[in-house]
Amino acid sequence: MKTIKELNSHVVWTAVVTPLTTEGKVDFASLEFLLKKQEEAGNGIVLLGSTAEALNLSQNDKNEIVKFATKLNLKTSIILGIGGHQLEDQKAWMKFGEEHKFDGYLLVTPLYSKPGLVGQTKWFESLMNTSTRPCMLYNVPGRSAVPMHPGVLTNLKGHKNLWSLKEASGSIEKYSQFRQALPELTIYSGDDALLPFFVPMGCTGVVSVAGNCWPQETKRYAELSLQQKFDRIFPLWEKASNSLFLASNPLPVKALLAKKGWIKTAVMQAPLHHDDFKDVQKLVEINAEVEAWFTKEKNV
Repeated sequence: MKTIKELNSHVVWTAVVTPLTTEGKVDFASLEFLLKKQEEAGNGIVLLGSTAEALNLSQNDKNEIVKFATKLNLKTSIILGIGGHQLEDQKAWMKFGEEHKFDGYLLVTPLYSKPGLVGQTKWFESLMNTSTRPCMLYNVPGRSAVPMHPGVLTNLKGHKNLWSLKEASGSIEKYSQFRQALPELTIYSGDDALLPFFVPMGCTGVVSVAGNCWPQETKRYAELSLQQKFDRIFPLWEKASNSLFLASNPLPVKALLAKKGWIKTAVMQAPLHHDDFKDVQKLVEINAEVEAWFTKEKNV
């Protein structure tokens, strides 16, 4: 298990997709390829987060993905997504994770029920009490239907397993509120495009969708953002990041990965469907721009 210092050394954590076959089964060969791409880039890995369609997969599929990924003994950090609405179910899922080689967990705000400050605090506290490993809290109101209250961080200050926060509300103001609530906390942007805007307020890096299709490129983008060399990343990376949200995540990124030949199909787990995003030409063009940019960057 990695130390906090080792976890914080990753400027990119890639929320890895779950490749599927044409029959809708987990494509483990493609998954291994993607995971090793992240290992090669030195990126941290988020397994079974929202980009992985975790809530749409069967429990058996999720169990098998955990067993498969952790047995690869990757030489990079890997954390497991914990998210839902029923607390005991999530504690049981975390206990399953405890039996495998994870370096930490990503804990999302409870879904659907829209708890207030006390309910959110108790949710995260209970999960962190169940864990023996560092935890990244996750604010994503677009999926959970309620924003994380900044007071949660104040209430949980000093908890031995509170490691970091993934802020994915899309709001600079919300990021600022979290930073003020617990100034010393490690915070990652949950939106690729907003990383440069969060950096001046002490952002550590990004939990990335773009890292799936551009592992090395996204890492370089993050490094330049942290160095505040914004002239070398705008406007390409804003355009590239936003292109991956032309439809519900992970429809576009899976379509591009399939086009690149990194996964065999762009098949999604129901209720998502790959036919809701068919025109990949714009992504192909942006992919070429990103790859050309990175080639130039390597020669700088």
